[in-house]
Amino acid sequence: MKTVLRSLLILFLLALAGTGYAAPNPTEQMKPFIERVVAQLKASDFKQDTVDNRIDRIVTLVSEHFDFQEMSKRVVGKPWQSLPQTQRQEFADRFAKLLGHVYLDKVDTYVAMKIEFGKERLENDRAEVKTMFVDAAKSIPVSYVMMLKGEKWMAYDVFVEGISLVRNYMEQFKGIPQDQFIPTLDKKLQELKAGAKK
Repeated sequence: MKTVLRSLLILFLLALAGTGYAAPNPTEQMKPFIERVVAQLKASDFKQDTVDNRIDRIVTLVSEHFDFQEMSKRVVGKPWQSLPQTQRQEFADRFAKLLGHVYLDKVDTYVAMKIEFGKERLENDRAEVKTMFVDAAKSIPVSYVMMLKGEKWMAYDVFVEGISLVRNYMEQFKGIPQDQFIPTLDKKLQELKAGAKK
């Protein structure tokens, strides 16, 4: 009996150890995800939709592998800890829409380009997936900095040509009073919407 129990215990420990090495590959998760994003951007019904609807559709799809809460937390910095949960969610929702608008502005540039995947960097529950957007005229390096949440790799920063998206917005929100976080995002959104209508 003791031998059976010992064997079961060993099998159980081996199974637990195995799960540690069975973490999903970040690049393999990102490849089909990016392909789905590009396919949606190219779809005729997407191109003919309203700007607001396109933003909502992009944000919904991108949310599969983008952690807007974590991005927002890093953009706001220390003040994030003192924000009530409702305000955190409000900020994250608006920030997602803001990034959606920024992404749509670049859509014509990126959609026509070929995507090449480079070497990934992996350390425990953190990873960096490197890609290159390429056409005959130029190459644009884009890296996704990610963390493992459950079985899914979630991006919390994006580097485009070496420039961190999070750090860029962090600088913009530095020194802004907490009660102006949402109004500042609203102002940026209105400016982007106005530009999209021109």
